[in-house]
Amino acid sequence: MNPKQMQKLMQQMGIKSEEIKAKRVVIEGEEGDIVISEPQVVTIEMQGQKSFQITGKIEEKKGASEEDVKLVAEQAGASKEKARKALEEADGDMAEAILKLKKE
Repeated sequence: MNPKQMQKLMQQMGIKSEEIKAKRVVIEGEEGDIVISEPQVVTIEMQGQKSFQITGKIEEKKGASEEDVKLVAEQAGASKEKARKALEEADGDMAEAILKLKKE
């Protein structure tokens, strides 16, 4: 079935789809973010509910949890801001972040 036939069939079933132009998509998770670059985003609406289909290049970015930031700050004797920055630079490696801060 070609794309035009598929679109027509979906419309007959009451399903609407529309492509959204996007530069990137970020999903903020509790344990880190998922960044999708060069995304193809399609909105699908059926019975008043919208869902999104996203494809593209996926990159996971680990964010530092508040507990990790607090522990690094306490162990290194540094501010939370410095601890967070050190954790980001160390890609979440707490030991490396503490050592870096103690050297400063």
